[in-house]
Amino acid sequence: MRYSDYKCFRLEFDSGVAFVSIDHPPINLLDEMLSLEFDKLGRELEGDESVRVVILQSALPDFFIAHSGLGRVAAASKTVSQTRSFRLTQMIGERFRNMPKVTIAKIEGRARGGGNEIALAVDMCFAAAGKAVFSNPEVAIGLVPGGGATQRLPRLVGRGRALEVLLGCNDFSAELAERYGYINRALPPDELTPFVEKLARRIASFPAHAIAHVKTAVDSGAFRSLADGLLVEAHESDLSVASDVTQRRVTEALKRGAETYEAELEMEFLSGLSPVG
Repeated sequence: MRYSDYKCFRLEFDSGVAFVSIDHPPINLLDEMLSLEFDKLGRELEGDESVRVVILQSALPDFFIAHSGLGRVAAASKTVSQTRSFRLTQMIGERFRNMPKVTIAKIEGRARGGGNEIALAVDMCFAAAGKAVFSNPEVAIGLVPGGGATQRLPRLVGRGRALEVLLGCNDFSAELAERYGYINRALPPDELTPFVEKLARRIASFPAHAIAHVKTAVDSGAFRSLADGLLVEAHESDLSVASDVTQRRVTEALKRGAETYEAELEMEFLSGLSPVG
């Protein structure tokens, strides 16, 4: 049976639009379970000719996707292969970017780390003003973002602003993200869903082949060297995971409340981490 056995997603389909609600409480952590289901779902949607537009949204009001699970960092091998290979989050993002249909993120809560990277990968991103939050806090822990941010952000906002996001590790409001070109639009919360759904249904009413051809043409100019950049990013991220400093800071972050609902709301635990010697 198609689209069966998903524990982290709620799915609805209407007139060529797939409404994909991420439902992995308490914070939609991009852990092993959610990542594997995301990968499976992307493959199914990619091959479903009845779907022309995909809307990614969250069933949780405060979180789109919190970030990638830190437990996987703590369990990672310190031996890094010299053979470059793609990360799973990169592959998920690339599938949603490359599939011959339109993918839209509708964000009303926090999109951080790997969650932000998935939002960056899709074709369009719309967010709730005064509610949505974007950030890549990995460097504060000692990590290099490994889900596409180092490659996608400079293409969207330019080198200087990308470095501000990636090295500052601060939260960005939907309004500032719109001003930077990070997202398509920041909309009043009560206007967000009607706007996104109207746009999705309009696009879904157009010929599927034309949608696919336009995406291919646009991407050929915008992302010609993205694959090479993603491989570099993945390797540098693996090297950061193998660092003793990173391992200590991951352990400390978890002890200070990382991946718990209250701590993840504002991520104040980052400022309380021990100074780097």
